This record gives sequence, C-alpha cells and structure tokens, in this order.
Amino acid sequence: MIHHVTPVCLYDIEKHPRTPFLSFLTMKKYNVGIIGYGWAATAHIDAINASKQAQVTAIYSSRPLDSAELSAKHGGTIKAYQSIDAMLADPEIHVVDITSYPSQHRNQAIAAANAKKHIILEKPMANSLQEVREIVAAAKSNGVKGCVCFECRFSGQFTVTKSVLDQGLLGDLHYGEVDYYHGIGPWYGQFRWNTGKKDGGSALLTAGCHALDALLMVMGNEVESVTSFSTKSKSDIFAPYEYDTTSCTLVKFKNGAVGKCAAVVDCLQPYYFHTHLVGSQGSLLDNKFHSHKLHTDKKSWSNLSMHMLDSGDVADHPYTTQFQAFFDALDEGKDMPLTSFSESLRSFEVIFAADRSAELGGVPVKISDLG
Repeated sequence: MIHHVTPVCLYDIEKHPRTPFLSFLTMKKYNVGIIGYGWAATAHIDAINASKQAQVTAIYSSRPLDSAELSAKHGGTIKAYQSIDAMLADPEIHVVDITSYPSQHRNQAIAAANAKKHIILEKPMANSLQEVREIVAAAKSNGVKGCVCFECRFSGQFTVTKSVLDQGLLGDLHYGEVDYYHGIGPWYGQFRWNTGKKDGGSALLTAGCHALDALLMVMGNEVESVTSFSTKSKSDIFAPYEYDTTSCTLVKFKNGAVGKCAAVVDCLQPYYFHTHLVGSQGSLLDNKFHSHKLHTDKKSWSNLSMHMLDSGDVADHPYTTQFQAFFDALDEGKDMPLTSFSESLRSFEVIFAADRSAELGGVPVKISDLG
C-alpha cells in the first residue's frame, strides 16, 4: 500500500542507484525522535507510524534500550539513544516528540527548538506559565512548529459537538460546563509519579486540563477572569497525593458568558467527560441535544451519533487524528490546527490562573493580571 508519494527526480535515482525505485514512492517525509519511553510514548509511536508522512526512527530513554528490539517491536529502523544531545544533533531527525515527565518538558522542548526540530509535546506543556511562555518563544524564534497533546479536541465527542455549534443549532452560548472525572489511583502506572507536586502539579494540570481546554474550544478562549476552589478526597487510596486532587473553576468570558470546569482525579467511578452547553437556540448534554431552531421535541432529548470519551488509557486517545493533522500542517508550512503552541498557551494561561485562584482560596484572578 502506498501511503505517501514523494516527488522523484532522475537525480535521486542516480544518487541512490541501489535503492529500489518503489522505495522513493513509499518513503515518508518526517523522521521522528521520541524523548521518554513510557506509557504515553507507546501510543504516540503507533499513531505517528500510522500517519502518511512520518515514522519513528529514534528513541531516547534514561534506561538502556536495544535498537534491534525497538525496531522489531515498532517496525522500521529505530536507533536507541541515551543522550538527548546526540539525538537532537542528528540531521536526519525532523520532529521530536516529548513524552517525558512534565518537570522535564521546558528544558527538553527548548533544546529541541534550538536544534530546529518541530515538536510534539505531551500535556501539560510545563509546570509554570513562565516555562510555557519560554517554550513558545523558543519555537517561534527558531521557526519551528509545535503540537500540544490536547487530543480530546480531535475526539468524536468534540468533533460532533463542534459541528452542532458551527451549524448554529444551539445559537449563542451563554453557559457551558465541561468536567473531567477520572480516578487516577494505584491501578494506573502514572500513579507513582503523578502523586508528587513536582510532576503532577494540580488536578487541572495533570489531567483536568483536557476538560478546561475543551471548554475554551467550545465557548471561546477570550477569558476575562477565573475563580477556583480545590479540595481532596479523604480516601486512603488517594492519600499519597501532595496536592488537592479536585478543583472547581468558574470562568467569566469577555462576551459575558460563564463556564464551569470540574477536575476530579480522586473519584471512585467510571471515567466521565461531562459536557453541558446552553445557548439561545438550544442545549447539548453529552451525546444528546435539543434545538429550538430545528423544533425538536422539548420533552425529550435528541440523540447524537458519536463516541463519548470514556477512558483515560492513552491507547484510546485520538492521537492518530491529531498527529495526522500536525504532519499535514507541516506539509503546508502552517501552524497546527486547534492545538498549536500559541493556541495551547492561551489555555494554559487560564489553567495557571485557576490554580493561582485556588491557592488564594477562591480569589478571582484576571488573565490580564498574569503579567
């Protein structure tokens, strides 16, 4: 199967006379180096290799890895590195995918940008707003593109939700809530490092950021101020956490609309990504809607055909769709749609403002006061 056609000239054939002609037709454009080889990385590798243009060819890990074993497991030829600098110095690597601990993101992303590599960056971008801004500035000054893993924007749930909004079926939204319920306990591999303030950060940073980012996508990211409160479960299961594992954030938008985002990572229940939007022409509740514009039955909801986000397992995340959009954007020399560094920065401004408000006991924080 031919995934991608690369322009071929006679010079290429003469330059590589022993290379079969067909290999030029199936050659992928972007070699990707992975930083960090853990739970998220394995899902990223499959998604990258499934794209039309990209292939993972290098992996850095602090743990010794075997190139032959990696190649056999993931396909293609993969070189194992134990030096980030050595991997970044390889001119054959075009994109770097950072899946390491959040506390390492700032230094690794800036190093990748300075090496002129395009960047895929797992959430959270970094552990402070200053670090996030430094990453964005480094990418801009080096002319590289970035993609932040707010992949929920590419899920079936929010693709359909956005379509309903774009068709005007709900009218002008004046209220919205998007909530994240996912008990991250010892049954998840990430629990061992997620419990610490250094890499977990807050309920919003570690996971709830997906919900707040989705809220901004559907309501608009022109935020005036946020008010947030946080608390923590008394269950012994979540006792190792060094920070509050539940927060509730109220968002005041510049257009007068209001929103709410709950980030709950200490719940004992099935995974739930709750969405409720209310507008001048109707409402949407998860996978159901009512539209006055369509004269739907006011006594019952109409169903939407979509797959709800129902798992925190990275294997179930829509990375394939997101990464394909990123590589397509690279082909066109454009910023990543929906989850570029600059777009994601605006989400993290709101996230860090919310965490500051919670630390102050619910004092409202204006986005304009972040400095």
